[in-house]
Amino acid sequence: MNIANLFDLSGRIALVTGSSAGIGLALARGLGRAGAHVILNGRRSDRVTEAARSLRDEGSSVVGMPFDVTDSNAVKAAIDRIEAEIGPVDILVNNAGMQRRGPLEDYPEETWHELMATNVDSVFYVSQAVARRMIPRGRGKIINICSVQSELGRPSIAPYATTKGAVKMLTKGMAIDWGRHGIQVNGIGPGYFKTELNQALVDDKAFSDWLIGRTPSRRWGELEDLIGAAVFLASDASAFVNGQIIYVDGGVTASL
Repeated sequence: MNIANLFDLSGRIALVTGSSAGIGLALARGLGRAGAHVILNGRRSDRVTEAARSLRDEGSSVVGMPFDVTDSNAVKAAIDRIEAEIGPVDILVNNAGMQRRGPLEDYPEETWHELMATNVDSVFYVSQAVARRMIPRGRGKIINICSVQSELGRPSIAPYATTKGAVKMLTKGMAIDWGRHGIQVNGIGPGYFKTELNQALVDDKAFSDWLIGRTPSRRWGELEDLIGAAVFLASDASAFVNGQIIYVDGGVTASL
């Protein structure tokens, strides 16, 4: 057996939601480097177009597909178009998500619903639409982006932790229901990573010092650290891995 072939994604089509920047773009870049034809997604077509151009300049095969993952009708239409015009989705990465911090006793109801729609509803909508195509083919890979907050809480993020706990359990449920159809559904739980959304925390010396001291690996995560887990879960190397969450967190979830 050629071990390298286990991780080769050549000829496969990968849809990555929320992939115009940050973690989603990094995962798309990694899948593209492994040989996949990558479909970038986001709400803003200008940002999706720019991100797709940057990956193509690096040599990846990429196309942009802007649509709102919180709109079930838009999701169904987009998946129909992808399957008709580009080809069957072999790999789905549900990365789209958001964070809204605030004291739980004063947390606005509309913000709660916005967070749930973006972080949980979207995973259900896109996965269901894609799985309906994967099931007759008898194969497929779905990777849901969870979080260390799927397991751990912190002040002011109870609603976010609720959504990521839900994604963890939805991942397990999908694996149970769809595993018999040859579909593997797993999750990646990132720890604290240096992204544009976390820049304020990176620049906060008190927080950054606390985090580094709290993390067994003694550093922030770099986006490149996520690529190996994504390629593994997207490839034949994980053919018998189902319903699992891989925490890429430097050991945070292993330590008190």
